[in-house]
Amino acid sequence: QVQLVESGGGLVQAGGSLRLSCAASGRMFSNYDMAWFRQAPGKEREFVADVNWSGAIRSYADSVKGRFTISRDNAKNTGYLEMASLKPEDTAIYYCAASRTEGRKYRYWGQGTQVTVSS
Repeated sequence: QVQLVESGGGLVQAGGSLRLSCAASGRMFSNYDMAWFRQAPGKEREFVADVNWSGAIRSYADSVKGRFTISRDNAKNTGYLEMASLKPEDTAIYYCAASRTEGRKYRYWGQGTQVTVSS
């Protein structure tokens, strides 16, 4: 069992930056792929970025490519999402997830952290 807790969300002006963290409990975190998803009001949850267990392989949604960076520190059992050049359309609740089951489906989810970008 892995528990995930996101932090680092907040209110930022367009063009600004934020760094989200995802702290994981349990020794198995370093064995799992992890990802970030987001859900804006009235919209379905969407994929943002993922990284494999070692941190060597990363992928991004087209909407964030070049602006967001996903990373992880397995020694600290923590994943990160660095967000730069934020836009109002990035406003959403951001969730981290771990332990990929298939495709972009994950077994463990955090409770989410709110990111609001003002114009």
